[in-house]
Parts: sequence; C-alpha cells; structure tokens
Amino acid sequence: MTNKAAKQQAMRNTTILRRFHLISLVINVLYIFSRFLLFQSSSSRVTYLAYFLLSSPAIAVEFWLEKIARPTYGLNGELQKAGEDLEAKGLTEYMCDVLYWTWGTVFLATVFGDKAWWMWAVVPLYSIWLGYSTFGSVRQGMAGLTGQGFDRSDASYSGTSNRQKKIEKRGQKVQYR
Repeated sequence: MTNKAAKQQAMRNTTILRRFHLISLVINVLYIFSRFLLFQSSSSRVTYLAYFLLSSPAIAVEFWLEKIARPTYGLNGELQKAGEDLEAKGLTEYMCDVLYWTWGTVFLATVFGDKAWWMWAVVPLYSIWLGYSTFGSVRQGMAGLTGQGFDRSDASYSGTSNRQKKIEKRGQKVQYR
C-alpha cells in the first residue's frame, strides 16, 4: 500500500483537528451562554473585553493548526499532502499547550467569574521559563563542545586517557596515530 504512513498521519490530523474544534466550540458556547443568559447582571464590558482578548490566542492557534495540519486531497480523492504532524515536539507542542491552557482558563472563567482570567498570566511566565531552560541547556551543550564543559584545574584531569596511562606504567612506548 503506497503512502500508508501519510494516510495514517492524515487520519490522525483530521481526528485531532475535529477534536480541537469540538472542544473549542463547546467551551466557548458554554461561556457565552453562561455570561449572556445566566450571569448577565454580573457581566460588564470588561468581562466581554477580557473574553475576546484572552480567547483570541486560542482562536489564532486553532486556525494556524488548521492551516498547517489539514490534509489536502486531489480532485480524484487521492491524498496530496498529509499536513504537519500535530503530535510533533517543539513549537506544535507549545501551541497545543497554549490552546489547552486557554480552554481551561475560559472554563474556569465560566465557573468562577472574571478573577479566573488571571490564570492566563501563567502562559508568558511558562514561555519565559521554557526559553530560559532551552537556552541554558544549549549553552551548556555548546560549552562541552568547546572544551569548557569540565574543569581542567581538577586534580584528576591529566589530559591522557586511561589506556595511555596503563601503557606508560608498563614502560612501553605510546604510539599516537
């Protein structure tokens, strides 16, 4: 069977995108229903502004994931492009994290009110921590490549390998290649 992996990825992407859209629809309709009908007296312009402002990243991420991951088919129904893998690590994973956190914040704002919008402040803090930890590990890895990853002033460091030390101890001449 040709392109079996691409067809499986297209099916996974379609399933994941459908799930994203369904969860987003349910959470946003639930918020709008509760704010416009049930808690109308406690709603204000700030409530609606916070909702539209803080829900917009999730909507933008959802549209972006739709654009890059939706499989495309030809006129004859044959798969042309499977789309990007939505289960990939890195930026896609981070965008899914933003999507999940936004949904959780909208749900908490539905249940507990406007004070739950402060939960959205965690996303920039998470971004800063993620960037710092990534930069720190890259910097540490690069230090190891340049020879700065270990301390040469240590007494146990002599610049020769254990094999060379054993050969020198036996009195044999060390041959370097």
